[in-house]
Amino acid sequence: MDLKLRDKTALITGASMGIGRAIAKGLAAEGARIAIAARRRNLLETLADEIVAAGGTRPALIEIDVMPEGAPGKLASAARDALGHVDILVNSAGGSQPAIGIDAPDDAWEFAMTLNFRRVRELTHAVLPGMIDRKWGRVVNITGKSEPDALIAATPTKAAVHAWSKGLSREVGKHGITVNCIPPGRIMSEQIRRKYPEEFRAQQSAKDIPVGRYGEPEELAALAVFLASPVACYITGAVLPVDGGLRRYAF
Repeated sequence: MDLKLRDKTALITGASMGIGRAIAKGLAAEGARIAIAARRRNLLETLADEIVAAGGTRPALIEIDVMPEGAPGKLASAARDALGHVDILVNSAGGSQPAIGIDAPDDAWEFAMTLNFRRVRELTHAVLPGMIDRKWGRVVNITGKSEPDALIAATPTKAAVHAWSKGLSREVGKHGITVNCIPPGRIMSEQIRRKYPEEFRAQQSAKDIPVGRYGEPEELAALAVFLASPVACYITGAVLPVDGGLRRYAF
């Protein structure tokens, strides 16, 4: 299938490792011109070299921490300078934290909300005017499950992104812009390896994941690249898990 992504432009955050990295490689392989953003420039350089070695156009590298005030605006401006405009935004920067208690300080909640929701919203709103002007755009948010297993500060932030994305999709659909979310299940990454020992991963795979294993970043990236394409023009406001069947809820 031709995804019609050749010469589209894309900004991918959190691109240095894992899911964001795989999405960047997938978009580049389809012919998109991309800008990759993360805090660790050495990892961005390695990714850029791999994309070129595979026959893709060398991406623009944007070394940035999204947490400081004003960072989303600076990132959007840097992407426009590098690409001319942004057709596709993939919000893959974010993270989860361990379970916290009811007496956790406000700082823990504020950090999670800023990283996982506020900065996503601010960056998206910074690139939307250009998409509206061109009557075309794609926003793909890499989120997380919003059904809590415990009191985790990141969980309500993912739910906030889902609700905001749904509302935004209703506002911008008339401009040819789609907005969708992908909550990963257990997708192998630096964070997953750090949080879950191999023995736990094997036990959970056997007990809770119908396909019997953790997923690979490329398996999620395939959906993200499709949603970013012109071919997926009638899918918007959706939350589409890639989790091997881990999620137990029917709706």
